[in-house]
Amino acid sequence: MDKFKTLVTLYLTFCKVGVMTFGGGLAMMPMLQKELIEKRGWITDEDLIDYYAIGQSTPGIVAVNVSTFVGYKQAGIAGGIIGTAGIVTPSLIIIMVLANLISSVNDYPWVQKALSGVNVAVAALLTKVTLNFAKNTVKNVFSLAVALVSFVLVYFFKVPSFFIILGAIVLGTVIHFVNAYLDKKNSGGQ
Repeated sequence: MDKFKTLVTLYLTFCKVGVMTFGGGLAMMPMLQKELIEKRGWITDEDLIDYYAIGQSTPGIVAVNVSTFVGYKQAGIAGGIIGTAGIVTPSLIIIMVLANLISSVNDYPWVQKALSGVNVAVAALLTKVTLNFAKNTVKNVFSLAVALVSFVLVYFFKVPSFFIILGAIVLGTVIHFVNAYLDKKNSGGQ
């Protein structure tokens, strides 16, 4: 019965996130942070950052990938499936209901202004989440340099985020092996 309760909670939590957010994966970040980290304690800020990084570098929608990872962490394969179903259910329902209405109301200026207002609110929420994540991940000069170089490459040179993430994976792996080699060498080579 506990597993069933966990699955229901996963589904309802991700349905809530799917209903309450607008604008896709990154726009869901503040809601995911609030629901999964602050309210439920299912994951940490670092976990969410990792899940987003993996979600960006794997096929599919980032929010769906994150819901799958969190669901799997909480309840195994069934949790991954239920988390995924929860995040997509609201979108499917809303798309089916609004598909016919969008074309008929899209020309109204108040609809366009409402959507612009939503975009501004999402930008403010993303700024807050970015600052929170920066506090948790930028811990030294090296991580600050990686963050700044990544920003410059994405913002000014339009390098796709996939390549930034891939480069960070390679850089982190190289640093790990270099440090392991140096530790082994300094401890006597054995």
